[in-house]
Amino acid sequence: MARPEVVLEFLQFEDFGLLLVMGGAAAVSGVTFVVVPRVLDGAPLTGDPHGRRIRSMDRDVVVGGVVFGVGWGISGICPGAAYASLGVGNVEILWAVAGMFLGAYVQAYWRAHRSAPRTATPTTSD
Repeated sequence: MARPEVVLEFLQFEDFGLLLVMGGAAAVSGVTFVVVPRVLDGAPLTGDPHGRRIRSMDRDVVVGGVVFGVGWGISGICPGAAYASLGVGNVEILWAVAGMFLGAYVQAYWRAHRSAPRTATPTTSD
């Protein structure tokens, strides 16, 4: 995941090793989400009761997924692996990290202005 060429080969259907990694992670997560609530009474760190937070699919989730996927395909690197890639000396990955920060800023700006209460401007009549 820290080597963009591996991700790009996966996205071009040339190397399926990353599919095995993702499948293994999904299997472990799936089993964990089923087993842990049955074994433990509460969350390990907080002790809060386990509860499902099921939310409906909305436009923001779809747009976020599309933007994430396009960014992943263009840069060839997942956000978490980008930081690991910096640790191994891949300086060119700074472009991808800069893009992540820019995207986070644009999203926060857009969300703040989208949800800001709109005030009506007074109109005058002659």
